[in-house]
Amino acid sequence: MTEVVYKLLAEVVGMPSVAMDEPMSRHTSFKIGGPADILVEPSDTQRLAAVLKIIKRFELPYFVMGNGSNLLVGDKGIRGAVIKLSDSMSDCDVEGTKITAMSGIKLSRLANTAMKNGLSGLEFASGIPGTLGGAVFMNAGAYGGEMKDVVRAVTYVDTDECRVHTIPAQECDFGYRHSVFADGGRIVTEAELELSTDDMSEIRGRMNELAARRAEKQPLDKPSAGSTFKRPEGYFAGTLIQEAGLKGCRIGGAEVSEKHSGFIINAGGAAAADVLALIDHVRETVMKKFGVSLEPEVRLVGEF
Repeated sequence: MTEVVYKLLAEVVGMPSVAMDEPMSRHTSFKIGGPADILVEPSDTQRLAAVLKIIKRFELPYFVMGNGSNLLVGDKGIRGAVIKLSDSMSDCDVEGTKITAMSGIKLSRLANTAMKNGLSGLEFASGIPGTLGGAVFMNAGAYGGEMKDVVRAVTYVDTDECRVHTIPAQECDFGYRHSVFADGGRIVTEAELELSTDDMSEIRGRMNELAARRAEKQPLDKPSAGSTFKRPEGYFAGTLIQEAGLKGCRIGGAEVSEKHSGFIINAGGAAAADVLALIDHVRETVMKKFGVSLEPEVRLVGEF
């Protein structure tokens, strides 16, 4: 059945936008992950809807991803189809203080586009290594800014009827690392952002300052999925992990970063099982020492 679906998807999206047995290590910032049965990259909303119809027709399980910057994919890979919304869906348009962009655009490119047009409000996102769709999905934030601060409307494809809808930000249920899209049933394809005008050099200066702060404090030179754990109420995950004596703790090729304890990195040849075991060890140790439950921010996908 997989080969039949593959051929039908190839007719819809064209080659080379669909592949079989695709190693997910090529598509995640962790550089970890076994093969997906099928990986498909639609180039627009209409093709996405067509892809969904084919997948649903054959009752194939599927998973939707962006740039893979917040994923840990299991060593055995992903059964069914992976729909990747990244560079193939990355158009954006600027009109006044409004930017309308497709979900696959990288946040770094989007922030730079805003800066070059004298628009402020996305500086916080300039160093987040994900896509707009993923950022809306989880209401990504950093350095005091969140997507909910700038999103005004979101366009999505509902997975039941494969139809396109647009809703205002008020209906997106934005919260800490959450939106209505995280509840399932809706795939973000486009977002409208409202920004404010400012001097381009001032915006660039703020972006450069945040980039320097990231480089100083985060292990940007090592594969990771960003912050491994969500911020527990009243605490900082990295501080708890460090005070628990876990900085530098290693299982296989997975390591709690010496630079920032809130990051688990692929120190070299890490398997997903290594990372998962280290996540569990960190959670158990912090709970035992401080009575605080750490919830993973990284998404676990596939077969481990």
